[in-house]
Amino acid sequence: MPELHPPIEPYDQGTLDVGDGNLVHWEVCGNPEGKPALVVHGGPGSGCGPGARRAFDPARYRIVQFDQRGCGRSTPHASDPATDMRHNTTWHLVADMERLRAHLGIDRWLLFGGSWGSTLILAYAETHPERVSEIVIPAVTMTRRSEIDWLYRGVGRFFPEAWERFRAGVPADAGLPEDAGVPELLAAYADLMADPDPRVRERAAATWCAWEDTVVSLEEGGRARPYGGRPTPARQALVRIAAHYFSHAAWLEEGALLRDAGRLAGIPGVLIHGRLDLGSPLVTAWELLRVWPDAELVVVDDSGHLGSDTMRGATMAALDRFAGRPVG
Repeated sequence: MPELHPPIEPYDQGTLDVGDGNLVHWEVCGNPEGKPALVVHGGPGSGCGPGARRAFDPARYRIVQFDQRGCGRSTPHASDPATDMRHNTTWHLVADMERLRAHLGIDRWLLFGGSWGSTLILAYAETHPERVSEIVIPAVTMTRRSEIDWLYRGVGRFFPEAWERFRAGVPADAGLPEDAGVPELLAAYADLMADPDPRVRERAAATWCAWEDTVVSLEEGGRARPYGGRPTPARQALVRIAAHYFSHAAWLEEGALLRDAGRLAGIPGVLIHGRLDLGSPLVTAWELLRVWPDAELVVVDDSGHLGSDTMRGATMAALDRFAGRPVG
């Protein structure tokens, strides 16, 4: 199994004013003359980290990373309840990516990212297909309402006691009806994460992350508490942004990314998905494969949502293959 490439530090970084009072942090690693590649992190709200860039050969890639609005080193930070979330939507992020591409003087770039990152990649690529050379996605999502409902209710059939605790994380005095649907439940969490009382925000964040940790708890080789174990500001930003996005179905018309996948024609793609992914079942990747003419699907039998050595190997193999492919 291939080892990740050695750790590297950015040779360039900065903040980009994307409007609405938001400053987006970005950084570039690897070879300044290498093939441009953009890492699109998950969450939404996780922020970028140094581990993702180690999947790329730094001698052959110019690796760009950025913290999406409200998280990581971008400001204002969503952990501050005073931060206005009205200008933090999928389409704001798509515009930020395009603005960053122009700022860095890149004509076309490879897009890499999984989970929420794959939804954002697809939204960007279907909007700006002429700017995308290839796409590599480990863990495919399209953030449809059906997928959100599965993640925050449906998968509870495997963890009924944990789902009851997640539902009970919204206090009775919040006015959430007993028969409320998932969008209303997530909107209630978004309201809790904007509460001025830090104790309210921390209880809500802890309960949300306990549910997320439960969903991936059966996966082999995953670290303990991958969501709940984050530092408090990062955890609170993640939960606030995720609740904000998912309660609005990511501002995507239902099924639009699948419907418009024909716009990806001519863009080679590799979809890599764990068969054991409970939170984001394999069927989503399968449906995308059937309508994206230039994509291939690698099913990883020993992996869930968080990945495995086998998934890492498949991901690096795809990136190595595309490294030598001309951008134009």
